[in-house]
Amino acid sequence: MDKNAFRKLTYGLYIVSSKYEDTLAGCVVNTVTQITSDNPIVAISINKDNYTNKIVKESKRVVISVLSQNISKDIISTFGFYSSKDTDKFKDIKFDIEDDLPIIKDGVCAYLIGDVINMVDAETHDIFLVRISSTKVLNDDEVLTYKYYGENMKGKSPKKAPTYIESNVSGGNKYRCLICGHIYDDDIEEVKFTDLPDDWVCPVCGVSKDKFEKIN
Repeated sequence: MDKNAFRKLTYGLYIVSSKYEDTLAGCVVNTVTQITSDNPIVAISINKDNYTNKIVKESKRVVISVLSQNISKDIISTFGFYSSKDTDKFKDIKFDIEDDLPIIKDGVCAYLIGDVINMVDAETHDIFLVRISSTKVLNDDEVLTYKYYGENMKGKSPKKAPTYIESNVSGGNKYRCLICGHIYDDDIEEVKFTDLPDDWVCPVCGVSKDKFEKIN
């Protein structure tokens, strides 16, 4: 199977957030699909190992934030490559609590609020069917697509994403980020990994050199 065929499918990029009791959680997803119109229902796919999955199951309510091309890459890194279980992802961003849900205001062009009405077990992921109850457009920014994220922001899928594809690691010395999976290839980069300064950080998720492992 040539998994690169899956890269031809089109995706947006979103943050799904929720709140249960005093716990806030959120994660980046690229699989949000409108299923119906007159009775608006959308489908969201979230990895079962993702802490946000657990909070959504508890609260049965979600906010879907449609991301803008102007969003900070740091926000995508925080919500995409770290767990809400041990990271306060909302600490350094603008957000409001509305209807007891966290509404992100940074780098978002619209949001949708809804209630989980059903769930489908998709083996590694759960698909949540959400009936949308309210929406709001915040600005006219261009919507961030997964294609734009990869080609213009040089972003990559986290390992828990449905679109994650393992990189080819043949050739010379390569080092993989333990957080986001980014590959630093000595055969391509101008500076060898071992010669990078101590304050160098991963260009995708921003972690330090010590979070990389040599893979060949």
